[in-house]
Amino acid sequence: MVTPSLKCESITKFLKPYVLKMQVTNKYISAQVVHEPSDTMASFASSQEKSLRATIGSTSDVSAAKKIGKILGERLLIRNISAVTVALDGDQKYCGKVRALIDSLRKVGVKLI
Repeated sequence: MVTPSLKCESITKFLKPYVLKMQVTNKYISAQVVHEPSDTMASFASSQEKSLRATIGSTSDVSAAKKIGKILGERLLIRNISAVTVALDGDQKYCGKVRALIDSLRKVGVKLI
């Protein structure tokens, strides 16, 4: 019989434990990558960050989503995270701002699983 700790270790070798979660509202866009086994945040980017507001312009349109995705992708690659799993909420669909953010992550070089 396999102990639960050994089973979890063998499963996490094959799965990518990093999950992309997005919050898209009418005012702001934010995205974070969470390391699921340890439940810690690996990286984060938001249109609410003071350092990004000057370069983004509008904080809620599709171009802002592209820039947030690019910044998040660069931060992930700096931390040697090259693949993430996308977790969409029940009301999120792959269109508009969500699509722009995900596509810009791909362009930077982050693989989506």
